Amino acid sequence: MWANGVFGQLVRFGIVGLASTFVYAVVYWPLATYAIPPVLASIAGFLVAVVFGYVFHSRWSFKGHEAEGGMGTQSKFVAVQSVGMAMNAAFTWVITGPMHQPTWVPLLPVVFVTPVITFALNRYLVFK
Repeated sequence: MWANGVFGQLVRFGIVGLASTFVYAVVYWPLATYAIPPVLASIAGFLVAVVFGYVFHSRWSFKGHEAEGGMGTQSKFVAVQSVGMAMNAAFTWVITGPMHQPTWVPLLPVVFVTPVITFALNRYLVFK
């Protein structure tokens, strides 16, 4: 059935990714607005979203795929998420800096490129 194949994984990955983005925003925004500097709030939001994403990706998005488990899988997952975060930062810097585009333009590769790459990395490196 399609839900058990790569397409189903991609759909589940997208749902968990959207939920992770929401979790990030729920943690980041109040901290940045009322409690701590935005950069620290960003780190806190990232850490919470990574834990959330790991739990749901490992139990749902990639369920049924053998993963080595433990710290090895968790470390690989964090590394993949860090690649995604670095890609987003790079897209934003290049597009809004040297290319002088509006701040909404980096959202295009952030939404359409980064998830495809992090899906592939998670699928083939983390949740094999």
